[in-house]
Amino acid sequence: MARKARILIADDEEGIRESLNLILGEAYDVAFAEDGQAACAALTRQPFDLVLLDIKMPKLDGFSVMKRLKELHIALPPILILTAYQSVELAKEAVKLGAAAYLPKPFERGELLQAVRETLREMSGLKRQGRSEQRSTSGKG
Repeated sequence: MARKARILIADDEEGIRESLNLILGEAYDVAFAEDGQAACAALTRQPFDLVLLDIKMPKLDGFSVMKRLKELHIALPPILILTAYQSVELAKEAVKLGAAAYLPKPFERGELLQAVRETLREMSGLKRQGRSEQRSTSGKG
């Protein structure tokens, strides 16, 4: 049986975390962080396949989380930004820092599931492509 993808949900709103758990909890292995510091701690302790990251959080905002982990040279999993504060500037900053996708709140259940599946599929495809390239360059292809 295939391992469930591990998703970290970092959002300061308990209601959002609970809603995301209801939507994603059956199909994925879900963990939670209530602020940016907790998200950094979780990401340094264990690997995740995807992070759903709110921008506006106490202690450290979502962008600061991404910057801090890069400074620590911690490999970031794909990050799906969730935010109620929509602007072109925020979207550009998210992409510049390496976010895989940007989903404005409120979002529909189907939109979230599609964004999560597509991001995980893209990541899985990149991993397969990397393994294939390794085999072909090592002469075992």
